[in-house]
Amino acid sequence: MRRLLTGCFVTLLLLLNTLVLFGPLMVFALLKLVAPGRLRDYMSWAVMWIAETWAEIDKLIFSLCIPTQWDIRGGDDLRGDTSYLVISNHQSWVDIPALIQALNRRTPFFKFFLKKELIWVPFLGLAWWALDYPFMKRYTKAFLAKHPELAGQDLKITKEACELFKRQPVTVVNYLEGTRFSEAKRKQQGSPFTRLLKPKAGGVAFVLAAMGEQLDAVLDVTVVYPQDRIPGFWDLICGSVPKVIIDIRTRELDPALWQGDYENDPAFRQTVQDWVNQLWTEKDARIEQLRAERL
Repeated sequence: MRRLLTGCFVTLLLLLNTLVLFGPLMVFALLKLVAPGRLRDYMSWAVMWIAETWAEIDKLIFSLCIPTQWDIRGGDDLRGDTSYLVISNHQSWVDIPALIQALNRRTPFFKFFLKKELIWVPFLGLAWWALDYPFMKRYTKAFLAKHPELAGQDLKITKEACELFKRQPVTVVNYLEGTRFSEAKRKQQGSPFTRLLKPKAGGVAFVLAAMGEQLDAVLDVTVVYPQDRIPGFWDLICGSVPKVIIDIRTRELDPALWQGDYENDPAFRQTVQDWVNQLWTEKDARIEQLRAERL
């Protein structure tokens, strides 16, 4: 009963925080739609400040209401005035609060690349646009075979969407596995890793091609749940997650990782895939090491 009451109470506080701050965010989002020139950048800053404040209040709710220990390791050199690419493993919706705990107001507010169609989602589409989430358009190989004149247009559109980041720092988050980890998925894939699914290099190659020159470093983030099973978000807000380890390692970005054509150059594609696989091999070993601490 106590677990249920805690979950309901925390849910109520999280919803209240969202409802209170969503209104001001929408106001500045609408102002941004009509603001000219430099004023639009100020509206972007206001929207970002509201989003960061929302995340900080969520952190306060968690610290006051649930006993979870957020064991954050590394990241002592994080800065708010530079741009990062975050590469993380993905197991649960708890991964998002974990990133908020580790990175909010220590790095620029993080962003995800979204499909262009999502901009039409009521309210949320406007919020994501106001938060300067890049909306990307990806053409399939079959579509490009019928319309070869559009080759390269998807990357051009995404680069144009990222123009604002030349005037403000950004943290871009990329989950290379493309979906949440489970043992069943790992076996179905035939993944060579013990605690990870196979990484997809295409997504990160697209981000690097669009934004490589604007990114200063890679934040290699590893999220580990020492308990026997991967917890869900309800487990977290009920107070049933005793500890979450967030390991952060800052890695330099080699310019060679975006100075090529991933789609059409096999040698360059292999270079990016080798880099991603090496990251994943090291991350798999690090997960095993961090989990072994509880034994």
